[in-house]
Amino acid sequence: MQADGPRACRFGRRWYLNNESWHPSVPPFGEMKCILCWCVSGETHCQRQECPPAACASPASRDNPCCAKCR
Repeated sequence: MQADGPRACRFGRRWYLNNESWHPSVPPFGEMKCILCWCVSGETHCQRQECPPAACASPASRDNPCCAKCR
């Protein structure tokens, strides 16, 4: 049996359309802004934002809370 169109994805209690992306919400932590999930033909894929290594001893994370940068 073949589907009529692309399938949606279920993540937690929500459904997401094919090619839709979102930041997952994980209780009790809330929305995970450094992780991006997306729906591909009924399969959920998630990836943490990749950050280049900081080239200093004490990096700060003011501009981007997911990636540390040198002051």
